Amino acid sequence: MVIDFHTHIFNDDLAPKARAALIRNSHGAYTHCTDMTRAGLLGYMDAHGIDKSVVLSIATKPSQTAKINAWASEINDDRLIAFGAVYPFSESWKEDVDDIVARGLKGIKLHPEYQDFYVDDERMFPLYEYAMSKGLIVLWHAGYDPIGTPPYRSNPRRFAALAERFDGGKMVVAHLGGQEQWVETAEFLAGKNLYMDTSMATKYCPKDLFEFIVKKHGADRILFASDSPWSDTAEAADMIRSCDLSEEDKQKILHVSAEKLLGLSC
Repeated sequence: MVIDFHTHIFNDDLAPKARAALIRNSHGAYTHCTDMTRAGLLGYMDAHGIDKSVVLSIATKPSQTAKINAWASEINDDRLIAFGAVYPFSESWKEDVDDIVARGLKGIKLHPEYQDFYVDDERMFPLYEYAMSKGLIVLWHAGYDPIGTPPYRSNPRRFAALAERFDGGKMVVAHLGGQEQWVETAEFLAGKNLYMDTSMATKYCPKDLFEFIVKKHGADRILFASDSPWSDTAEAADMIRSCDLSEEDKQKILHVSAEKLLGLSC
Protein backbone atom coordinates (compact mmCIF):
# COMPACT_ATOMS: atom_id res chain seq x y z
CA MET A 1 0.00 0.00 0.00
CA VAL A 2 1.06 3.59 -0.67
CA ILE A 3 -0.47 6.65 1.00
CA ASP A 4 0.56 10.06 -0.33
CA PHE A 5 0.21 12.45 2.62
CA HIS A 6 0.59 15.71 0.66
CA THR A 7 -1.38 16.47 -2.51
CA HIS A 8 -3.27 19.44 -3.96
CA ILE A 9 -6.38 19.65 -6.14
CA PHE A 10 -9.16 22.17 -6.76
CA ASN A 11 -12.77 21.95 -7.87
CA ASP A 12 -13.22 21.46 -11.60
CA ASP A 13 -14.13 25.09 -12.33
CA LEU A 14 -11.21 26.57 -10.40
CA ALA A 15 -8.46 24.05 -11.27
CA PRO A 16 -7.31 25.47 -14.65
CA LYS A 17 -7.12 29.03 -13.35
CA ALA A 18 -5.45 28.00 -10.08
CA ARG A 19 -2.91 25.80 -11.87
CA ALA A 20 -1.95 28.59 -14.26
CA ALA A 21 -1.64 31.13 -11.44
CA LEU A 22 0.52 28.84 -9.31
CA ILE A 23 2.85 28.11 -12.21
CA ARG A 24 3.08 31.81 -13.04
CA ASN A 25 3.66 32.91 -9.44
CA SER A 26 6.34 30.24 -8.93
CA HIS A 27 8.15 31.45 -12.07
CA GLY A 28 7.85 27.99 -13.57
CA ALA A 29 9.83 26.36 -10.77
CA TYR A 30 7.81 23.15 -10.95
CA THR A 31 6.07 21.07 -13.60
CA HIS A 32 2.79 19.29 -12.82
CA CYS A 33 1.89 15.61 -13.09
CA THR A 34 -1.92 16.01 -12.79
CA ASP A 35 -4.40 18.66 -13.95
CA MET A 36 -5.21 19.39 -10.28
CA THR A 37 -8.77 18.07 -10.51
CA ARG A 38 -10.26 15.27 -8.42
CA ALA A 39 -10.61 13.05 -11.49
CA GLY A 40 -7.07 13.84 -12.56
CA LEU A 41 -5.60 12.85 -9.20
CA LEU A 42 -7.65 9.65 -8.99
CA GLY A 43 -6.64 8.74 -12.54
CA TYR A 44 -2.98 9.22 -11.66
CA MET A 45 -3.39 7.15 -8.50
CA ASP A 46 -5.04 4.32 -10.44
CA ALA A 47 -2.29 4.35 -13.07
CA HIS A 48 0.59 4.34 -10.60
CA GLY A 49 -0.58 2.19 -7.70
CA ILE A 50 -1.26 4.92 -5.15
CA ASP A 51 -3.97 3.74 -2.76
CA LYS A 52 -4.89 6.91 -0.86
CA SER A 53 -4.01 10.59 -0.96
CA VAL A 54 -4.34 13.30 1.64
CA VAL A 55 -5.68 16.44 -0.06
CA LEU A 56 -4.49 19.75 1.41
CA SER A 57 -6.09 23.15 0.84
CA ILE A 58 -5.05 26.61 1.99
CA ALA A 59 -7.29 29.59 2.72
CA THR A 60 -5.44 32.74 1.65
CA LYS A 61 -8.19 35.00 3.00
CA PRO A 62 -10.98 34.50 5.56
CA SER A 63 -13.78 34.56 2.98
CA GLN A 64 -12.45 31.37 1.35
CA THR A 65 -12.61 29.16 4.42
CA ALA A 66 -16.27 28.08 4.41
CA LYS A 67 -16.27 27.23 0.70
CA ILE A 68 -13.01 25.28 0.93
CA ASN A 69 -14.22 23.23 3.87
CA ALA A 70 -17.60 22.50 2.27
CA TRP A 71 -15.81 21.27 -0.87
CA ALA A 72 -13.32 19.25 1.21
CA SER A 73 -16.25 17.55 2.89
CA GLU A 74 -17.74 16.69 -0.52
CA ILE A 75 -14.58 15.00 -1.86
CA ASN A 76 -13.59 13.32 1.41
CA ASP A 77 -13.92 9.57 1.00
CA ASP A 78 -12.03 6.29 1.32
CA ARG A 79 -9.34 7.25 -1.22
CA LEU A 80 -9.10 11.03 -0.91
CA ILE A 81 -8.66 12.14 2.69
CA ALA A 82 -9.34 15.86 2.68
CA PHE A 83 -8.02 18.24 5.32
CA GLY A 84 -9.74 21.50 6.14
CA ALA A 85 -8.50 25.07 5.93
CA VAL A 86 -8.31 27.78 8.58
CA TYR A 87 -7.19 31.36 8.05
CA PRO A 88 -5.00 32.44 10.99
CA PHE A 89 -6.14 35.51 12.92
CA SER A 90 -9.62 35.33 11.38
CA GLU A 91 -12.33 36.28 13.86
CA SER A 92 -14.07 32.97 13.11
CA TRP A 93 -11.09 30.61 13.41
CA LYS A 94 -12.58 28.71 16.35
CA GLU A 95 -15.91 28.25 14.57
CA ASP A 96 -14.01 27.12 11.48
CA VAL A 97 -12.18 24.46 13.49
CA ASP A 98 -15.51 23.30 14.94
CA ASP A 99 -16.95 23.08 11.43
CA ILE A 100 -13.98 21.01 10.24
CA VAL A 101 -14.45 18.61 13.14
CA ALA A 102 -18.22 18.39 12.52
CA ARG A 103 -17.55 17.50 8.88
CA GLY A 104 -15.36 14.58 9.92
CA LEU A 105 -12.17 15.96 8.41
CA LYS A 106 -8.97 14.77 10.05
CA GLY A 107 -6.71 17.82 9.96
CA ILE A 108 -5.82 21.30 8.77
CA LYS A 109 -3.08 22.71 6.55
CA LEU A 110 -1.33 25.97 7.41
CA HIS A 111 1.13 27.83 5.17
CA PRO A 112 3.27 30.53 6.81
CA GLU A 113 4.27 32.13 3.51
CA TYR A 114 0.83 32.25 1.90
CA GLN A 115 -0.90 33.16 5.17
CA ASP A 116 1.77 35.55 6.48
CA PHE A 117 2.63 34.24 9.93
CA TYR A 118 5.67 32.88 11.74
CA VAL A 119 5.07 29.33 12.89
CA ASP A 120 6.23 30.06 16.44
CA ASP A 121 4.31 33.34 16.79
CA GLU A 122 2.55 33.04 20.14
CA ARG A 123 -0.58 34.52 18.58
CA MET A 124 -0.89 31.23 16.69
CA PHE A 125 -0.79 29.11 19.85
CA PRO A 126 -4.52 29.29 20.69
CA LEU A 127 -5.33 27.96 17.19
CA TYR A 128 -2.80 25.14 17.50
CA GLU A 129 -3.99 24.24 20.99
CA TYR A 130 -7.66 24.26 20.07
CA ALA A 131 -7.22 22.25 16.87
CA MET A 132 -5.09 19.63 18.61
CA SER A 133 -7.52 19.46 21.55
CA LYS A 134 -10.18 18.46 19.02
CA GLY A 135 -7.99 15.64 17.75
CA LEU A 136 -7.07 17.35 14.49
CA ILE A 137 -3.73 16.90 12.76
CA VAL A 138 -1.97 20.21 12.15
CA LEU A 139 0.25 20.18 9.06
CA TRP A 140 2.52 23.08 8.16
CA HIS A 141 4.36 24.00 5.01
CA ALA A 142 8.03 24.32 5.97
CA GLY A 143 10.95 26.20 4.47
CA TYR A 144 11.45 27.45 0.94
CA ASP A 145 8.51 28.23 -1.31
CA PRO A 146 8.77 29.82 -4.78
CA ILE A 147 6.44 32.64 -3.77
CA GLY A 148 8.40 33.50 -0.62
CA THR A 149 11.58 35.40 0.01
CA PRO A 150 14.15 34.56 2.70
CA PRO A 151 14.27 34.61 5.61
CA TYR A 152 11.31 32.23 5.56
CA ARG A 153 8.69 32.24 8.29
CA SER A 154 9.46 28.66 9.28
CA ASN A 155 12.57 26.62 9.88
CA PRO A 156 13.56 23.43 11.74
CA ARG A 157 14.57 25.33 14.88
CA ARG A 158 11.17 26.99 15.13
CA PHE A 159 9.43 23.65 14.67
CA ALA A 160 11.67 22.05 17.29
CA ALA A 161 10.41 24.67 19.75
CA LEU A 162 6.80 23.86 18.79
CA ALA A 163 7.47 20.17 19.34
CA GLU A 164 8.48 20.98 22.92
CA ARG A 165 5.58 23.39 23.46
CA PHE A 166 2.88 21.08 22.07
CA ASP A 167 4.38 17.73 23.00
CA GLY A 168 1.88 14.97 22.23
CA GLY A 169 -0.12 16.94 19.66
CA LYS A 170 -0.66 15.59 16.17
CA MET A 171 1.88 17.70 14.29
CA VAL A 172 3.23 17.19 10.77
CA VAL A 173 6.02 19.31 9.31
CA ALA A 174 6.07 19.11 5.52
CA HIS A 175 9.10 18.84 3.24
CA LEU A 176 11.14 16.78 5.72
CA GLY A 177 11.28 19.60 8.25
CA GLY A 178 11.94 22.44 5.83
CA GLN A 179 12.43 22.64 2.07
CA GLU A 180 16.12 23.36 1.37
CA GLN A 181 16.78 23.43 5.15
CA TRP A 182 17.66 19.77 5.60
CA VAL A 183 21.02 20.24 7.31
CA GLU A 184 19.16 22.16 10.02
CA THR A 185 16.52 19.42 10.11
CA ALA A 186 19.20 16.83 10.76
CA GLU A 187 20.75 18.93 13.54
CA PHE A 188 17.76 20.46 15.30
CA LEU A 189 14.48 18.68 14.39
CA ALA A 190 15.16 15.00 13.73
CA GLY A 191 14.22 12.99 16.79
CA LYS A 192 11.63 15.45 18.10
CA ASN A 193 8.10 14.28 18.92
CA LEU A 194 6.36 15.14 15.67
CA TYR A 195 5.89 13.77 12.18
CA MET A 196 7.64 14.91 9.02
CA ASP A 197 6.40 14.25 5.51
CA THR A 198 8.76 13.60 2.61
CA SER A 199 7.18 15.94 0.05
CA MET A 200 9.79 17.37 -2.33
CA ALA A 201 12.60 15.96 -0.16
CA THR A 202 12.62 12.71 -2.16
CA LYS A 203 13.47 14.83 -5.20
CA TYR A 204 15.73 17.57 -3.85
CA CYS A 205 17.32 16.38 -0.60
CA PRO A 206 20.67 14.57 -1.11
CA LYS A 207 19.96 10.88 -0.65
CA ASP A 208 22.56 10.26 2.03
CA LEU A 209 21.24 13.18 4.07
CA PHE A 210 17.66 12.00 3.53
CA GLU A 211 18.55 8.55 4.87
CA PHE A 212 20.42 10.05 7.83
CA ILE A 213 17.38 12.17 8.80
CA VAL A 214 14.99 9.23 8.48
CA LYS A 215 17.17 6.99 10.63
CA LYS A 216 17.69 9.68 13.28
CA HIS A 217 14.03 10.65 13.39
CA GLY A 218 12.57 7.15 13.14
CA ALA A 219 10.56 5.75 10.24
CA ASP A 220 7.46 5.49 12.44
CA ARG A 221 7.27 9.30 12.33
CA ILE A 222 8.04 9.76 8.63
CA LEU A 223 5.12 10.05 6.21
CA PHE A 224 5.51 9.43 2.50
CA ALA A 225 4.38 12.45 0.48
CA SER A 226 4.93 13.98 -2.93
CA ASP A 227 3.39 17.50 -3.05
CA SER A 228 1.48 16.33 -6.14
CA PRO A 229 1.06 17.72 -8.73
CA TRP A 230 4.41 19.48 -8.25
CA SER A 231 6.32 16.23 -7.77
CA ASP A 232 5.68 12.85 -9.37
CA THR A 233 4.29 10.51 -6.70
CA ALA A 234 5.41 7.28 -8.38
CA GLU A 235 8.99 8.54 -8.72
CA ALA A 236 8.94 9.66 -5.08
CA ALA A 237 7.75 6.21 -3.96
CA ASP A 238 10.48 4.54 -5.99
CA MET A 239 13.07 6.73 -4.26
CA ILE A 240 11.84 5.47 -0.86
CA ARG A 241 12.05 1.87 -2.09
CA SER A 242 15.66 2.44 -3.19
CA CYS A 243 16.82 3.82 0.17
CA ASP A 244 19.24 2.04 2.48
CA LEU A 245 16.47 1.20 4.94
CA SER A 246 14.93 -2.04 6.17
CA GLU A 247 11.85 -3.28 4.36
CA GLU A 248 9.89 -2.73 7.57
CA ASP A 249 10.95 0.92 7.70
CA LYS A 250 10.10 1.43 4.03
CA GLN A 251 6.58 0.12 4.66
CA LYS A 252 6.23 2.38 7.69
CA ILE A 253 7.08 5.37 5.53
CA LEU A 254 4.94 4.35 2.56
CA HIS A 255 1.76 3.66 4.52
CA VAL A 256 1.92 2.25 8.06
CA SER A 257 2.79 5.50 9.84
CA ALA A 258 0.09 7.35 7.92
CA GLU A 259 -2.51 4.70 8.72
CA LYS A 260 -1.77 5.03 12.41
CA LEU A 261 -1.82 8.83 12.42
CA LEU A 262 -5.04 8.97 10.37
CA GLY A 263 -6.73 6.29 12.46
CA LEU A 264 -7.20 3.95 9.52
CA SER A 265 -7.47 0.19 9.92
CA CYS A 266 -4.12 -1.41 9.01
